[in-house]
Amino acid sequence: MGNESSWSGSQCLSTLSNFFRKYLFRVLSCGAIPTHIAFIMDGNRRFAKKQNMVEGEGHRAGYESLISMLNYCYELGVKYITVYAFSIENFKRKPEEVQYLMNLMIEKIDELLQDGSIINQYGMRLYFIGNLKLLSEEVRVAAEKAMKATAHNTRAVLLICVAYTSYDEIVHAVQESCEEKMNNIQAENTVKAGRNSTEQNGSCEKMNGVCPPEIQDCCIHEVHGTVILGKNEIHCNGFSKLETSEKKNGVIKRAVPGFHGDKWNEVQESMQSQLSKGTIESSEDGETVREIKPLINLVDIEKHMYMAVAPDPDIVIRSSGETRLSNFLLWQTGYSPLYSPAALWPEIGLWHLVGVVLHYQRNYSYLQKKRKQS
Repeated sequence: MGNESSWSGSQCLSTLSNFFRKYLFRVLSCGAIPTHIAFIMDGNRRFAKKQNMVEGEGHRAGYESLISMLNYCYELGVKYITVYAFSIENFKRKPEEVQYLMNLMIEKIDELLQDGSIINQYGMRLYFIGNLKLLSEEVRVAAEKAMKATAHNTRAVLLICVAYTSYDEIVHAVQESCEEKMNNIQAENTVKAGRNSTEQNGSCEKMNGVCPPEIQDCCIHEVHGTVILGKNEIHCNGFSKLETSEKKNGVIKRAVPGFHGDKWNEVQESMQSQLSKGTIESSEDGETVREIKPLINLVDIEKHMYMAVAPDPDIVIRSSGETRLSNFLLWQTGYSPLYSPAALWPEIGLWHLVGVVLHYQRNYSYLQKKRKQS
């Protein structure tokens, strides 16, 4: 009888709690609600130490807090949530701790795919963001399985950053952009070479690895990782060192950022149309300066970011009172406010989310103005 009374009381309390939360969220919805919230889940290890838990159990408690926060966010109407789960730098921790985290990740991924999980409840699409090649095969397979299983979900999105740092993401995006542009240039020059060959009733041939001078424009070859297009050299090795400006015949010719060569001879009209949209000439100390506009632009870089699948975060929350981004979404958070509650991540709850939304709403007009100016 006592157990039945206790169960009835708990059920009543739960019903009242749900009613109050829905009413609270309805009031908050009268203002702006973030579309995308990013969380830096900091303080799991400190929480375990504070509670005298076995090492590693703080991360398990942190997972439970994550599930609660996901429920609150999606009830409130937040569509995108990004969590910083594991940095590339975290691989430097003790091997036992890293292995524990990887095992926990596999376990929780399996739970998320089960019937009745939060993934199925909210129709959530799951992305694992980062350099997944750094993960063990078992973890990578589990992550890929989860992404494939949720690929058709559209109501909400959860992005889990693992084996991730912003530096790695930016380097990856530049490398991918370089490769894409070089492939496009090679394809265009191959087509051009075919047309020129037809017109000349001949073929573009190489003799001893060198194109004949009269048809160098249409020849492509590679030497020591450098793609040679006619007389011009283009390096596409990610963040290789930029060459200094070269001065010849009173003209300073600057290397294109992201693409540079050991020698910049006469830039032909045909190559300028492929490598730039034009040139800018100015004068420095009485000498003519010719700058070639870069082939890689902002849109190209952003298209190849790991986080290109989601809009930039509206606000970033880091638990435990820390105000550092720790190499997290540096590219995407230029106009995102940082909110830092003092609570450790496993202690995060409903009222912290309410504080986040109120903080966002207070700064909403200012943030929108800044974004429009950018």
